[in-house]
Amino acid sequence: MRILLIEDDLELGDGLVCALAQTAYAVDAVHSGHEALAACAAVTYQLVILDLGLPDLDGMEVLRRLRHGGMNAPVLILTARDDLKDRVLGLDAGGDDYLAKPFDIAELEARIRALLRRGDPASTTLRIGVVAFEPTSRRLTVRGVELELTARELAVLELLMRRTGRIVSKRHIFESLYSWDNEADVSNVEVFVSRLRRKLVQAGADVGIRVFRGLGYRLEKKGPRSERV
Repeated sequence: MRILLIEDDLELGDGLVCALAQTAYAVDAVHSGHEALAACAAVTYQLVILDLGLPDLDGMEVLRRLRHGGMNAPVLILTARDDLKDRVLGLDAGGDDYLAKPFDIAELEARIRALLRRGDPASTTLRIGVVAFEPTSRRLTVRGVELELTARELAVLELLMRRTGRIVSKRHIFESLYSWDNEADVSNVEVFVSRLRRKLVQAGADVGIRVFRGLGYRLEKKGPRSERV
């Protein structure tokens, strides 16, 4: 899940990037309106967190330009402006929710989950074979028993479940996990997939991750010769 954070406070921005990474969100942080416009022109984001107090362009203007340019991801306005007039202006400009500073990270994460559910008709439970994933609670079960996964492992499996039957490239998985300034290596994906395959087998799942060398990975029901080609 890829999020764009538009926040001119560097310390707050870094803190939010680190906190949201623990929930398996890949967050790109920019610190000005022009950087935000350039980022949205280059990358498709599932959600945007926008501070109104930017150094170059007013946040309202950034929001209007993003909407005018066709960006339809939900936008959470995050700002110190907390009077009714500003809230109304922000929502009228194309915002979907409004959170005033200071705030608790738990409330921010709850607002993010609500916006993603609202904008994603596929937020209902995902199922393949005896494996079920509940996006809202971030809970994965195999035959009704919860399977413990790391945040990154869970993010990889969710991506594969949302694309069941299709090959997902290693690069696509990597970009969904890490922000653009992260120094992680794309080979990390191989580690996550290896761990997932082992854990699914140990849990008695009737699905597996098939490896297509040079192409990527596909989640599918188990069958003869289903491990790799």
